[in-house]
Amino acid sequence: MSDSPVMDLDVMHETRYVYASDVSLAQHLAHLKPLQDEHQQLLDFSLAISPTPDHRVDSWDEAGNAQCHFSLAQPHDQLTVRATSRVRLAARFGALRPEQSPPWDALAASLRYVAQAPLQPAVEYAMPSPFVPRLPELREYALPSFPPGRPVAEGALSLMHRLFQDFKYESRSTEIETPLSRAFAQKRGVCQDFAHLMAGCLRMLGLPARYVSGYLLTRAADSGEALIGADASHAWVQVWCPETPGVPQTGPGGGWLALDPTNDIVPATSHVRLAVGRDFGDVTPLRGVIRGGGRHTLTVGVTTRGRPAAGLLVATVDQQPMAPPGTAG
Repeated sequence: MSDSPVMDLDVMHETRYVYASDVSLAQHLAHLKPLQDEHQQLLDFSLAISPTPDHRVDSWDEAGNAQCHFSLAQPHDQLTVRATSRVRLAARFGALRPEQSPPWDALAASLRYVAQAPLQPAVEYAMPSPFVPRLPELREYALPSFPPGRPVAEGALSLMHRLFQDFKYESRSTEIETPLSRAFAQKRGVCQDFAHLMAGCLRMLGLPARYVSGYLLTRAADSGEALIGADASHAWVQVWCPETPGVPQTGPGGGWLALDPTNDIVPATSHVRLAVGRDFGDVTPLRGVIRGGGRHTLTVGVTTRGRPAAGLLVATVDQQPMAPPGTAG
């Protein structure tokens, strides 16, 4: 794996609701501000909300994600939320040596509960979560990639390759509420399903796996290959790989190796990370509750442009009707 050049990405994510009748009260939570660390610098960000909220609080959640709570108490029949970001990306895993990562089974064993032993924070991501329940069939599917003693990063890469080969990406083949067991049985889904399936496989082996929401270019910055899921918010996973050469071990993302099973790649400079959590429910880009409104129409559009030193490189699709906000892939 070779390092990709540093890339500046401009992202515009717009969500618009049009309601059949007035909404009298609304409470919303947004995860739309990209993460920051030494490999992803946020150069500029704005979050425009119309109508202007009566109350807005910007803060951080327990996982270190930026979040925005806002409420509207005035009647409104439309809501538009537009997040505009400029992010500078550098490849995180160009020096990855998966064969030098810890044996997966020893790593999983080290996370088992021992009375009065120090808590390893990563263990939270080895537990089931609302969108990623325990499914024995996921353990059976994962085991061929994880023979005894295999380095955890090698096993995770093998699992990613197999998911890409065995499952079909099919737009609108699932909904947010589709059970993970059904996505596994039908062998097709969207980016959210691929990420949940891979996280579920890893967790069934006792390995921590985080769900990542974000964006990616239509074509990879390093290879130029077409990528799947670039016309909406995207999703991928991170597997915990401590003491692995090529995986940064410090900072907010320390020890976590990112893998995109929808595209069968290790993210480089084409993936913008918004937030990390146990599953989709923790990092939904926009969600909320309203009083009134009746039936509504929804439009979501994502545009992503890469700007290397030479200038504009790639542009994604323009705004178009999409699935509910936060539907990955």
